[in-house]
Amino acid sequence: MAMTMHVDIVSAERSIYSGTAELVVAPLVEGEVGILSRHSPMLARLRPGEIRVKTQTEELEFYVSGGMLEVQPHVVTVLADTAARARDLDEAAALKAKERAEEALRNRQADIDYARAQAELADALAQLRAIRKLRERAKK
Repeated sequence: MAMTMHVDIVSAERSIYSGTAELVVAPLVEGEVGILSRHSPMLARLRPGEIRVKTQTEELEFYVSGGMLEVQPHVVTVLADTAARARDLDEAAALKAKERAEEALRNRQADIDYARAQAELADALAQLRAIRKLRERAKK
């Protein structure tokens, strides 16, 4: 039997997941990281993307728009700006958000917040990638 750790994934709105896992894979600003029980303590910034949680019976997928990851030897905590189960993502809404952000970046007006538009574009693209990965896994 594999060793497990406790995992909490929370957003500003609510707790998304709380339970045990054998493995957590998370998208960090520096790159992707895999975490097993007894991992060295760590605090890192998350980038928008997919978090995978492998339990003893299934693999769960979550989308985060960014935030922080805290790792202790037997506990992993994800503090996300926004988070959702990957299967709950709305592709049509993500496509609309992508189009709005691209349009805002194309219209070079003085009153536009470029950093915000770029962040919204990155978020929408990450959601679309997570949706596509989920579809690919479902086909297998």
